[in-house]
Amino acid sequence: MPTPLRSLSGLIDFDAAARWGSFRLAAVELHKTAAAVSQQVRQLEQALGFALFQRHPRQIELTDKGRELAATVARLLGELRGRVGALQEVGAEAVLRVSTTHSFAMKWLVPRLHRFSARHPALDLRLEATDAVVPLEPGRCDLAIRYARLDAHDPAELLLREQLVLVHAPGLPGTRAPDGGTVGLATLLQLPLLYEETPARWLAWLQANHLPVRRYDFARGYSHGGLLVQAAVAGLGLALVPLALAGEDIAQGRLQRVPSRALPAGYGYRLHYADAARELPRVVAFIDWLRVEAAGAGEIDG
Repeated sequence: MPTPLRSLSGLIDFDAAARWGSFRLAAVELHKTAAAVSQQVRQLEQALGFALFQRHPRQIELTDKGRELAATVARLLGELRGRVGALQEVGAEAVLRVSTTHSFAMKWLVPRLHRFSARHPALDLRLEATDAVVPLEPGRCDLAIRYARLDAHDPAELLLREQLVLVHAPGLPGTRAPDGGTVGLATLLQLPLLYEETPARWLAWLQANHLPVRRYDFARGYSHGGLLVQAAVAGLGLALVPLALAGEDIAQGRLQRVPSRALPAGYGYRLHYADAARELPRVVAFIDWLRVEAAGAGEIDG
């Protein structure tokens, strides 16, 4: 019959040694001696009744059981540290942690945040802009706004259904006729055409607007939608841009929208949050505000 653990002593030492693959390096992290770490791990092995490491003259190596336990200990210690950090933080109930992509943060969220702060001045919003998927953990992230394909099964609430529109900077050479009037699409399409990653969406837009697919000047590509919008603002060409990312620049007159049929992008922004965070007042307030902003911009799904 398995003997239950009577003490958790040694688990932190074991976690550090497993991560570093070395008692010496674990000792540096823990501000101990290597002998002390080794002794703690050996006592833990005795309590467990099986070996965690294979010890070689110049290195240590996790056993199969040691590897399984290391994964479990790392996960549990991570959750524990996150919870302790949240409890230790002064005014943690007023701290709202939000994660989203670089482009959405820069071009959609940040320009609007002053309105959220005016409505909720007591909340301390901490925004992390990253294209990586941030874990929804206490003390790390309360809510994430993620960009994903719409045809993928995802129960998360859809905030924005993205569409692509044609824009250029006011005064861009080639966008005005000699008499000062506007020029047609055929003339505009002779300008350098800006795109995100590949020109594939341009081809779909041309077909949606019943325009010929021929040789165009697909001059400049950009890795992110936010960069594409900034390139259009800088007057580098005619751009097919995500409306959500370009909406503020259009509203402020930094970009001019060309009358034409918008193209559904097949992507959208969804709200993700841990079940435990959904009823937190700060999260509820932020979600309600997001819905109002999206509806006001005419971009909300539905």
